[in-house]
Amino acid sequence: MNINFTKYADGLVPAIIQDANTKSVLMLGFMNQAAVDATISLKNVTFFSRSKNRLWTKGEESGNFLQYISMALDCDQDTLLIQAVPSGPVCHTGTTTCWGEDAENDFSFLHQLEEIIESRKNADPSSSYVASLFSKGINKIAQKVGEEAVELVIEAKDDDAKLFLDESADLLFHYMILLQAKGYQLSDIGKVLKQRHQS
Repeated sequence: MNINFTKYADGLVPAIIQDANTKSVLMLGFMNQAAVDATISLKNVTFFSRSKNRLWTKGEESGNFLQYISMALDCDQDTLLIQAVPSGPVCHTGTTTCWGEDAENDFSFLHQLEEIIESRKNADPSSSYVASLFSKGINKIAQKVGEEAVELVIEAKDDDAKLFLDESADLLFHYMILLQAKGYQLSDIGKVLKQRHQS
């Protein structure tokens, strides 16, 4: 990647950080070659901090790291677009992005929920509902999704909004478990829907 670090007087290039899952723009930082190299080697987004005058890995103090996924260079070779997965709020103020957006305004929690399901796959079935479902196998998980779908259909015929939303959440949760049992995630379904939309 031939990044033009000489275009600006300070030898730094802007790096736009985008959530790899939600596609939300999270923050803007600056990088030199050392920061780029550190990002790739550490797998955590690392900037050159102008205030600290040193390399700074996002999350080194807060624990809210940005897991590095990929990097792209713009047409002028002087701006980076980095795809990353945040492990917590990105802004020091506690919001999802440095523009004050709250996590409740997007679907980033669904990605977090996928990670929770993944982490509980091999837990003790006696202490984890998710683990107990995985331990019973694909047939039991599929059956549970079917049961939740029927319950949602029943609630859809009534006018109780809370029960309808509760059953919707139950169905989505168990569907996400089924997806992982089959080796997939919601992003795979998103790709299929996007392909259908484009065709």
